[in-house]
Amino acid sequence: MRHTATLHIVRATFVILATLIGVSIGSGESLGSGWIGGSAGLLFGLSVVAIDMALRGFSIRGFSTGTAGLLIGLLCAWLVTRIGFFGAGWLEQFELASDVFHLAVYLGFGFIGVMLALRSKREEFSLLIPYVRFRQDSIQDLPTLLDSNVIIDGRVPAICASGFLGGALVVPRFVLDELQTLADSSDDRKRARGRRGLDSLNRMRSNPHLQIEIQDSDVPSEHTVDGKLTALADELGARIVTNDANLAKVARLQRVTVLNLNELANALKPEFAPGDEFDLELVKEGKDDHQAVGYLSDGTMIVVNHARGHIGSTRRITVSGAMQTNAGRLIFAELKGESREAAASR
Repeated sequence: MRHTATLHIVRATFVILATLIGVSIGSGESLGSGWIGGSAGLLFGLSVVAIDMALRGFSIRGFSTGTAGLLIGLLCAWLVTRIGFFGAGWLEQFELASDVFHLAVYLGFGFIGVMLALRSKREEFSLLIPYVRFRQDSIQDLPTLLDSNVIIDGRVPAICASGFLGGALVVPRFVLDELQTLADSSDDRKRARGRRGLDSLNRMRSNPHLQIEIQDSDVPSEHTVDGKLTALADELGARIVTNDANLAKVARLQRVTVLNLNELANALKPEFAPGDEFDLELVKEGKDDHQAVGYLSDGTMIVVNHARGHIGSTRRITVSGAMQTNAGRLIFAELKGESREAAASR
């Protein structure tokens, strides 16, 4: 991966630079001691790289959160040591004990502050800075992670254009790699899905009204794309847009906000109760001799009793009932303003 290769180049450059600086410093002190300085520089460079690799799962957001917690902890420690019982009096006459006590208080409160901050959600900081929460709720600028299924689906641009979805749209690098793997697959169906997803992503990136970002962060502790996506959303404080029901269930169990497009589509389907009236175009014959069938814009089938004679026209109907089938919802209706006997005689 190009991003990983770049990181390796930066790390190698840093180690080489640290070694050369060590050689330069060692040679400047006395002749023949350049190898000592070079060894020290090499050891220093490798140590820093080792620390960097150990912190691969630690983002700048986590660092800033931990720093805020550390400052709060140190402030609490300072307040405690300023109390007369601890800051002066009988403890001050024992210099070593006073130093040890102050060091322990600062270390303890600092550690507790960092751990509490890292375990806290971003919203909990609104207790200290209320404006942060107000701003977030008012403009809905949470980053939004897209999974491969919803990119292939292709409905995201229309939803963003309608104003129901805002903020930056983030495509993790591992999702992009999954799309590329599908596009290069030997299976025709997978290859078609992968190419469709890449084409959809290119259209979204060319849309000036959409903000698309490629996120290079990885989650080495997770081995599946869904696991990486959920962990990254939790780390970034982001939400996930998907149409995968299983991913939505797993993410919600981990307290990650999920926007499921299929759930949105179902929620937007009109609900009809017995007695509701609307106009419907009757397009074909029903199962029974007297029935006619029409369709709503979302594909829901309406069966109108005693309306076969009106096929090809638009009629006012009244809902009489509904039932759920394996193929979807089925609604039954009657013609409005016409008795059943009159309709049946046509």
